[in-house]
Amino acid sequence: MQLQNELQKQEAPAAKSSLWGSLFGKMDVRAYTMVGALVLIWALFGILDPTFLTARNLSNLFTQMSVTSILAIGMVLVIVAGHIDLSVGSIVGLTGGIAAILSNWLGMPPIIVIVGTLAAGAVLGLVQGWLVAYKMIPAFIVTLGGMMVFRGVLMGVTESMTIPVSDPVLAMLGNAYFAKGFCMVIAAIAMGLYVWSAIRKRRSRQKYGFEVSPLGVDIIKAAVIALLVISFVLIMNNYKGIPFPIIFVIGLAVIFYFLSTKTTFGRHIYAIGGNKEAARLSGINIHRKTMLIFLLSGLLSSIAAIVLTSRLASATTTAGTMTEMDAIAACVIGGTSLMGGAGTVIGALIGALVMTSLDNGMSLMGLESFWQYVVKGSILVFAVWLDISNRRKGVK
Repeated sequence: MQLQNELQKQEAPAAKSSLWGSLFGKMDVRAYTMVGALVLIWALFGILDPTFLTARNLSNLFTQMSVTSILAIGMVLVIVAGHIDLSVGSIVGLTGGIAAILSNWLGMPPIIVIVGTLAAGAVLGLVQGWLVAYKMIPAFIVTLGGMMVFRGVLMGVTESMTIPVSDPVLAMLGNAYFAKGFCMVIAAIAMGLYVWSAIRKRRSRQKYGFEVSPLGVDIIKAAVIALLVISFVLIMNNYKGIPFPIIFVIGLAVIFYFLSTKTTFGRHIYAIGGNKEAARLSGINIHRKTMLIFLLSGLLSSIAAIVLTSRLASATTTAGTMTEMDAIAACVIGGTSLMGGAGTVIGALIGALVMTSLDNGMSLMGLESFWQYVVKGSILVFAVWLDISNRRKGVK
């Protein structure tokens, strides 16, 4: 009888551990840490400045994070593969200048402007990817050179002038809002897709005999996500509705999350970053995959350029300056390892939201701009130190 009681005592913690693991085991611990840090940042700024948590400011905050988020989505794949891309900010500036020239100077229709801008970004990324993949030039050097070359080309083609963009369609992409009723429809569709995906995944695992989480755990997850989605939509609707740029971010995040986790291409990228030699011996075409990730990074940079140019209603020679650092910091803060082989799109978005929240909150408080650099740089160093420490513990 005493032995039976001891076994029951041991089973209780095990059940708790299993429930906890089902809820939180599959997500990077640092991502949860950053979510907690984000809540604390919002609470702190909300106490110090009540306007921080107003619907208007939160709407502006999400709009501000759009450019960094789009760049970070592409940067995740680059860093996971064991590389770095320092040129994305300059590509944003140059392709934004191309968009303004096509629209203002040449009078092209919006569709031609958008396609031309996207094509320019893809080509710039492709060229850099080719140099890294096939000419074996380190990505740091290639993209550092690209950062300077593209900025110089921007200054040359625009003659160092600010070019206004007045096309109403282009202006809408970075400044318009979805109607409040349509926002609720989007929320309902998003929740429906999540529930459908969760049910489909659960049935698939059961069909092939894999372990599945308790039904209650999946229901809790769905309830939490539903609460977050509904809260987000209600807050945005309390101002003007969901900003267009945020829909771009969400759409791209879904696409690249699927690309990185559900496709052979994504698995190959993680394999290359984890162990390049093993990936080569397993038959992965490392050169082609490397070139493709830089092409995607350039393409996303041109999308960010369209959003930024639309928001500013002009293209300037300083557009995109230092955004590459914000994108890299967002990835690292969100759990992407600079050693390669680890990182998620969701984590990068959390990191981008942390970075933008710090910028926004300190600006509202009227702090000197140098404090923003000090705080963000300190957080970046801490995040890298945390990654290295975790890896060392894993080795031991």
